[in-house]
Amino acid sequence: MPDARDELTMQIAQVVPCTEAEGPGKRFALWFQGCPLRCPGCCNPEFLPFKGGETKTLLEMVEWIARAKAESGIEGITLLGGEPFAHAVPAAALAKAARELGLTVMAFSGFLLEDLRARPEPEVRELIDHTDILVDGPYLRDEPDTERRWIGSRNQRIHFLTPRYSQDEQWRKKNTLEIRVSGREIVVNGFPAADAVGLWKGWRRKKPLPVANAKPTTNEAEAK
Repeated sequence: MPDARDELTMQIAQVVPCTEAEGPGKRFALWFQGCPLRCPGCCNPEFLPFKGGETKTLLEMVEWIARAKAESGIEGITLLGGEPFAHAVPAAALAKAARELGLTVMAFSGFLLEDLRARPEPEVRELIDHTDILVDGPYLRDEPDTERRWIGSRNQRIHFLTPRYSQDEQWRKKNTLEIRVSGREIVVNGFPAADAVGLWKGWRRKKPLPVANAKPTTNEAEAK
């Protein structure tokens, strides 16, 4: 019998089906389109408007995640934005579906966990309940974090909401930046070094890149 959740839709700004730059292990990273916050220096300013991105159903996204698990061996999904808790209904359903696939869930939020727990919406509570790692707090561009991997600024906190993860050595490595070149498109994800911040101004090229007899390639590099 069809699951009513499958008819849910969500606005997706970006997807990287397999990345090591958005949390522990290999992860399926999904950026929602739309955020009510306006953190100065936001890494993804094009993801702030609620209009834009692509409309996807929950079923489409779950099938995509399942393929990534089978093909790439991902261990979890990471929800970013935009602001995942501004899309709590589909985000909670997606997190629940990921758990049913045996995957872990990590989420980044500009809101504090205490404030999220005080909110009355049941979908906000459901998203928290299906999240293994929550990184909370607004991004502060003047306080870049150089000690913790995957974290944007020093004020942000890491909450291990289930026993599946803990503060181990991998969190103390340098931040990771991945650059993918596919045909004439460049996609960048992860946290760059402070002196590489210019990459964020055009992380997806609007104009075609000159390509001379080149096949699509994927390049990944760590920002040291």
